[in-house]
Amino acid sequence: MRNKGVTEEQLLAALREHFGFQSFKGNQQAVITNLMRGEDVFVLMPTGGGKSMCYQLPALLMHGTAIIVSPLIALMKNQVDLMRTYSQTDGVAHFINSSLSKSAIEIVKRDIRNGVTKMLYMAPESLAKEDNIAFLQSVDISFYAIDEAQCISEWGHDFRPEYYTIRSCVDRIGRAPIIALTATATPKVQNDILKNLLIPDAKVFKSSFNRANLYYEVRPKTDNIDRDIILFIKQMRGKSGIIYCLSRKQVEDLAQTLVLNDIKALPYHAGLDTAQRNAHQDKFLMEDVQVIVATIAFGMGIDKPDIRFVIHYDIPKSLEGYYQETGRAGRDGGEGRCICYYDPKDIEKFRKFSQDKYISEQEISNQLLYETQAYAETHLCRRKVLLHYFGEEYKHENCNNCDNCNKHYKMYDAQDILSAVIDLVIQLKEKFKAQHIVDILKGNKTADVLSYKHDQLELFGCLNEEEESLIQATIRQAMLSGFLKKDIELYGVLKTLPPAAKFLKAPHEFLIPIEDDSEEIEDAPKNIDATTADDQLYALLKDVRRKLAKKLDMQPWQIFSDPALEAMTTSYPITIDELAGIPGVGKNKAEKFGEEFVTNIKKYVQENDIIRVEDTRVRTIPQQRSQLKLSIIQAIDRRVALDDLAESKGMDMDELLTQIESIVNSGTHINIDYFIEEIIDPDIVDEIYEYFRTAKSDSVEEALESLGEDDVVNEISVRLVRIKFISETGK
Repeated sequence: MRNKGVTEEQLLAALREHFGFQSFKGNQQAVITNLMRGEDVFVLMPTGGGKSMCYQLPALLMHGTAIIVSPLIALMKNQVDLMRTYSQTDGVAHFINSSLSKSAIEIVKRDIRNGVTKMLYMAPESLAKEDNIAFLQSVDISFYAIDEAQCISEWGHDFRPEYYTIRSCVDRIGRAPIIALTATATPKVQNDILKNLLIPDAKVFKSSFNRANLYYEVRPKTDNIDRDIILFIKQMRGKSGIIYCLSRKQVEDLAQTLVLNDIKALPYHAGLDTAQRNAHQDKFLMEDVQVIVATIAFGMGIDKPDIRFVIHYDIPKSLEGYYQETGRAGRDGGEGRCICYYDPKDIEKFRKFSQDKYISEQEISNQLLYETQAYAETHLCRRKVLLHYFGEEYKHENCNNCDNCNKHYKMYDAQDILSAVIDLVIQLKEKFKAQHIVDILKGNKTADVLSYKHDQLELFGCLNEEEESLIQATIRQAMLSGFLKKDIELYGVLKTLPPAAKFLKAPHEFLIPIEDDSEEIEDAPKNIDATTADDQLYALLKDVRRKLAKKLDMQPWQIFSDPALEAMTTSYPITIDELAGIPGVGKNKAEKFGEEFVTNIKKYVQENDIIRVEDTRVRTIPQQRSQLKLSIIQAIDRRVALDDLAESKGMDMDELLTQIESIVNSGTHINIDYFIEEIIDPDIVDEIYEYFRTAKSDSVEEALESLGEDDVVNEISVRLVRIKFISETGK
């Protein structure tokens, strides 16, 4: 049964009921409407654009079970866990893969037969198994969703031959509408997806690839790269990030270096056993560590919306890979900084690695590397170059949110270079790639140039005094400006477009940016403001969320997203019904997880004399203490570990203890026994406490001298016990 009669109002009501959102994003509603009419659909939507909603909501509304083909076990588990937070029924979503026992698979099948399960996640390998096909032939399939559909194309950065079997499995199980979804697809990859899934007439929905909140930067890869990364991460205190490295050894070495520099980091790569990989991933998702250092084996299964930076230690092998990996930053629309380190030698290494491949594979690999190199070396707006690669025109000259747009470049008139390039492309009957064109114009006697006798052309060496990078930059700008294009089917051969012939007849000014010694316009990127209206309440709610997540063995964001927490800090919901009205919460989540949140918000509102009014609110600043001291007292009342508290306040332990000492010296009683008991032996506590009972001074230096400083009796332990003593005795 296809739900052809569903109205816009019914869809919006379902969205609010199941997910707590008030409106659809981008093309979501149109995609869902077409799918529910029984049509095949192709969805091209960037990371963070809401692809999963395009099949999750219709799966809940349509009769039968939706089959969602997904490439990774981690991704399946993540999606299933998330869907269960939105439903009162755990069986609403299941997965079948090699990680399940036979008895667990039988439970899944029972739920599907009973109509409980609306979404079944499977890898293509599992879908192709004979016993699974036989079972699925006996149940009603609402539709097939092919997630990460770029895996079906050799030009896709995640190419998986197993994806070729999907269409034959669909035909054997029983035809139903197909929705193919991808976050990264060039026109070539898109055509491969439609062709291999046999859905040439699918309704195509393309969303903009522009992630306006992401800041793009390429830095030179020098011997000081580790130091540079450490300084950057310390500026991003308390914010989650991923660092991608190409080799397992580099992952291990860098993770260890970060830990030695007081950054909570863990490695992730295929060389670790499954249990260890999962444990490291979970610690990152649960915010027990700030940074994951990983190979590209990490990421496709990660659905953490508040990753604030992605660093590439090595330049990626393709722009599709780069786009998808950077796309894991700022998925909630908040801050996302994407830093890539580039050394031209890395490109040459990649080319050597591909020399043992078949010629066609080498051609594909080299063309992808060329695009990556062009992106890394360009002086143009990086956003403009990146979007052009995916077939999208960015109409602004300056995005103001990449390193190139934040620099001063002088403009160079390259009309003579462009004329020579266009002339040569036409002379060679549009049969050669950009590097070959450059070699001829520069007068480089390469093997290819000599074999084609192109050293005998009149244009050979005509630009020998120009920098090769300038000619390359002119070609890139010419493609962005609509004079040239690359034929991907022919591995990047340059072709002219109609404006090229007009330019050749009547050349005119053609400006491109080149290096200038001027200083940067800005040192910091322009990011969307991810702060909240009430930072103090936001920190409190994050702490509540973290503790509840540990208790329930969930990821914090699966309970409530950062934007949901931010909304709570402006509307101050103090009942479950009010909480259900927060965007991204909804009734089910509010009832499942909301009690501790509304309790804490209510207490906070009372303590801070906040007047809750529908459209306006007035906050009175506490008169007796500073906001910082008040927040420290409240955190201690909630028994927050002092080292965690220090980190959340951007302090070291010494600075935090100074604040606490000031609080108790003013006569305020606090209780830090919960923390002291965790880190100091009771006998040592008694010894230090007794010293202060009889000492003539509360000097820490004198206490250490009298007690004898060692590994356990040190400045921190003495200061902690002194705080306890002053608070309890009032001295």
